[in-house]
Amino acid sequence: MMDSYDFPQVTQLAIPFFVAAILIELWLVRTGRAKGSFETRDTLTSLMMGTGNVVAGLLLGVVSYWALLWLWQFRFFNLGLSVWVFLAAFLLDDLRYYVYHRIAHRVRWVWAEHVNHHSSQHYNLSTALRQSWTGLFTFMFVLQAPLVLLGFHPAVIAFTFGFNLVWQFWIHTETIGKMWGWFEFIFNTPSHHRVHHATNPRYLDANYAGTLIIWDRMFGTFVEELEEDRPRYGIVRNLGTFNPLKVAFHEWIGMFRDAFAPGLTLGERLNYLIKPPGWSHDGSRETSETLKAAYVRRNPSEAGKPGLPGASAEPAE
Repeated sequence: MMDSYDFPQVTQLAIPFFVAAILIELWLVRTGRAKGSFETRDTLTSLMMGTGNVVAGLLLGVVSYWALLWLWQFRFFNLGLSVWVFLAAFLLDDLRYYVYHRIAHRVRWVWAEHVNHHSSQHYNLSTALRQSWTGLFTFMFVLQAPLVLLGFHPAVIAFTFGFNLVWQFWIHTETIGKMWGWFEFIFNTPSHHRVHHATNPRYLDANYAGTLIIWDRMFGTFVEELEEDRPRYGIVRNLGTFNPLKVAFHEWIGMFRDAFAPGLTLGERLNYLIKPPGWSHDGSRETSETLKAAYVRRNPSEAGKPGLPGASAEPAE
């Protein structure tokens, strides 16, 4: 039994690995030894977003940690420290990440901080570092509160989540194709995560997993990568800029501009904050549902396939 909550910062220890892996992938791609693509300005933007995320974590991330530490005094149990506690914390926090990630794609307030991660039209290891500067303001750290109340110390949760983040780094690549069948069934892999980053209609709102793809299989959000429908990366309406400030804040600005536009009801203003990305009070914009429905109308033979609605399905409001 361990008796100290002083754990190393897993992601900080992994930084040399991140840098080395990006350089190796860049060399492999540029010399034609591996699939993939790099664009210098895009890569620099991703690195600047990653740097900003580290700074934001130092300045703001401590707030969420101390909030959970304050909650610790109200725990129902104290599970202590053991290998089984770490494994249970990892499993439950991975499920928590799935829930967060699904919310991040379905609630515009949370999408506003997450969209920057999807804004690159390239998919390589540097894309993994294109992270948010504004995560604290979504208050999604409250999803970890049940784990704290169950008896998992905040330090244990933070430590195990570090491994989750390290796992998610290496799956941002096109250099690795599909892997062993059993591995693809259990774990989130480059193939599964390419689907998640794609803007193809069938791939929208799919594969939210952090480490274990079993959550997507269990909750009906899993979609297989198809050779005949190669992923196209980015967001539905690409930014057209490499300015990290615009990447970080464009959706917050757009969301508040929509919510405070003149002539709206209170309900419409609220819906611009909590409805899915693309929702509009007059139906003039496209959501993932309307994009999927339009794709099926153009390709009726695709109706009902994974990630796509049936032929008679109506897009959600």
